[in-house]
Amino acid sequence: MQIRPATEADLPAILAIYNEVIANSTAVYRDEPYTHKDRLAWLRIRQQQGFPVLVACLEDTIAGFSSFGEFRASPCYRHTVEHTVHIHAGYRGRGIGAELVQALIPYALALNMHVMIGAVDAENQGSIRFHESLGFERVAHLKQVGFKFNRWLDLILLQRIIS
Repeated sequence: MQIRPATEADLPAILAIYNEVIANSTAVYRDEPYTHKDRLAWLRIRQQQGFPVLVACLEDTIAGFSSFGEFRASPCYRHTVEHTVHIHAGYRGRGIGAELVQALIPYALALNMHVMIGAVDAENQGSIRFHESLGFERVAHLKQVGFKFNRWLDLILLQRIIS
């Protein structure tokens, strides 16, 4: 497996992975799928900000992607980022997500980041265990902050001090 920075040519695969997650889970608190135009703007903004977007490649297939961005817009949060990682449904459970998150750490350190945050739906125990296995710890339980699939959703915040 190769992990490398994403290019615009990777956007169809990234979009397919992300939209599958949106449609079939509460891993992303969003109801509508993204368009190619949306994801292109996202990629360009990340690149302009100096934030990574990484893809995991298995042969000619994009098996997953990861990225991070600002946690909150205030300058006082400038050393904290929130990450995202999503894996193609056919490749989950193979350790690709762990490698993608670990690959973000050197980028965060190079940008002088101190804390990485993960936001996980409270019912997604697999993702919570995944984050804990990577050294993240639960720091907050936000009750009923999301609404999807006709129900209220709780969000767990996990953090890892990386510097």
